[in-house]
Amino acid sequence: MSSAVDFTERTIAVSVAAPERPAVERPTAGRSFDAGSRAVRVIGRLAWRVFKPTIVIGLFLLLWQLAPALGLVDEVFLPPFSVVAQAFVDLLVSGELWTHISASLSRSLAGYAIALAVAIPLGISIAWYKPVADFLNPILELFRNTAALALLPVFILILGIGETSKVALVVYASAFPILLNTITGVRTVDPLLIKSAVSLGLSPLRLFQKVILPAALPSIFTGLRMAAASSILVLLAAEMFGARAGLGYLITAAQQNFQIPNMYAGIIAISLLGLAFNGLLVTLERRFSRWRTEPNA
Repeated sequence: MSSAVDFTERTIAVSVAAPERPAVERPTAGRSFDAGSRAVRVIGRLAWRVFKPTIVIGLFLLLWQLAPALGLVDEVFLPPFSVVAQAFVDLLVSGELWTHISASLSRSLAGYAIALAVAIPLGISIAWYKPVADFLNPILELFRNTAALALLPVFILILGIGETSKVALVVYASAFPILLNTITGVRTVDPLLIKSAVSLGLSPLRLFQKVILPAALPSIFTGLRMAAASSILVLLAAEMFGARAGLGYLITAAQQNFQIPNMYAGIIAISLLGLAFNGLLVTLERRFSRWRTEPNA
């Protein structure tokens, strides 16, 4: 009897002294179902994002293909899309299209890079230092309202009909969107952010690196995308005068020689080039502006 009592007491003492093991939380069928449904919803949203523009583009190309066949437009002036696509492939295979694309791209990138290197520092200086703004604002207001194509004859007269005038025109057309959006971005930084950074003892250089530039990046990238479109548009007009290569030259030469499918193939090449340029800038903007991305986006 006493041994049984002692065994019971020891059992109770061990059960009281032993720490309770935390319960292991095991995944349940409900949680796995929720994760699966979320994955299905995400995939569905991505598929719908791709599907919507595909439908719109497909309907546009279908209308283009059927409009000449139905007599809505003259087939001589607007060939079916299949004919234009074949001309595009022929130019691509022969290497002629690559020659014109590389010529236009080199001019556009050269002018765009110069405008980028000049406009962003100048825009920051104008927005941050009032004496600089007071000194340069009159001349900026004068030229910002002057269209780049209106100055094309001036550039040709001063710089000649060669590459220099074309690149200079691209610089002029690209600089103002970048400059104005940089000024807007720096001036619209939340003053509370600046005061908080100053109160933390940040130096002017660190203030610019950690606060001013990140907050102004969305506006700066808007200017970069506008400048990219402007650089391509004005370059096409410049290549119609005195050029021997380039997409603008291709379109003009095809129109003058009545090679209408080649003309539309050049226009498609311009659209694809602009789309690729814009997509690259959007990717860079997302890369450098991750702090703006919503958690559930």
